[in-house]
Amino acid sequence: MASLDERRAGFQRYKDDVKRRGKPFFPYAMFHDTVMSLVVVGVIIALAAIWKWTADDNLSPNGTGDYTGWLGSVLTQKADPGTTNFVPRPDWYFYFLFYLLRIFKWPDSVILGTVGIPTILLMLMIALPFVDVRSERRLLRRPVAIVAAILVVLSMGVLTYKGATAKESLASELAGVVPKWSKQQGFASNPTAVAGAKLFTQSGCLTCHTYLNTGSSNLGAPNLTAEGSKNKGKDFQVRHLECPSCVNPGSPMPSFKDLGPQNLQKLATFLEASKGSGGGGGGTNWGYIGALIGLGVAVLLLLAFAAARRAPPRYA
Repeated sequence: MASLDERRAGFQRYKDDVKRRGKPFFPYAMFHDTVMSLVVVGVIIALAAIWKWTADDNLSPNGTGDYTGWLGSVLTQKADPGTTNFVPRPDWYFYFLFYLLRIFKWPDSVILGTVGIPTILLMLMIALPFVDVRSERRLLRRPVAIVAAILVVLSMGVLTYKGATAKESLASELAGVVPKWSKQQGFASNPTAVAGAKLFTQSGCLTCHTYLNTGSSNLGAPNLTAEGSKNKGKDFQVRHLECPSCVNPGSPMPSFKDLGPQNLQKLATFLEASKGSGGGGGGTNWGYIGALIGLGVAVLLLLAFAAARRAPPRYA
């Protein structure tokens, strides 16, 4: 009860202080927030109007040209769904989440990294005003809050920077490893398998699969380095490429039927010629992640203990 009485007394002192020297949150602060919100929305509408009305329509019926204004392109050439020289990337404000996918690998921990951690942090931020009800504002008396805020800003900044500068291999670059693959796997004298390997690098297969330590392990896709040692046969490989969910119900792998029978045969030959046992793309480094989490918790506990040892704030 003593703590509750102290909180009530502190709140009453705050109300008296507001009446004597300050202004209440409603309606003054709410009015200022409303005005600034309208200003921000007005600026966004103005920029959109300038972007649209200053654009010169140079688009041709065949899709060439562009539609560019003072603030950049409104429309450009039509997207080529068959391109192998473009790497899709998210908007900059999702770079931190984009990079978390590189740390927390599918399938064992991607939910934790992309949904669990952001959701937990958001819930903590929502609950914080209800847990910490002190009216103390001096920074030196709020070490936990200050350090936590600094850690959040630093972590978001680092993850955003790493996501922005993360290098994605283009299909044209990945094709350069085919000679090494063919020599290491022993199918250099098989032109069909070599052609299938080049097609493998150019068709986006390495987005989810790994092969001789190249590629990314996503969506539970297996390492295909030793796929040929399973002796599934070319017919099975072709059927699987044509309709992955038919052969393996529930598979998230898309169909590659549009590549045509000849290209599917090349891919099947390459997969059946892959007899090696190279490493995969790597899993989640749980030891590293656990050490970072443990260090952060230890720092917060230490600061919380130091804050609890301080004398309670005094009011005039």
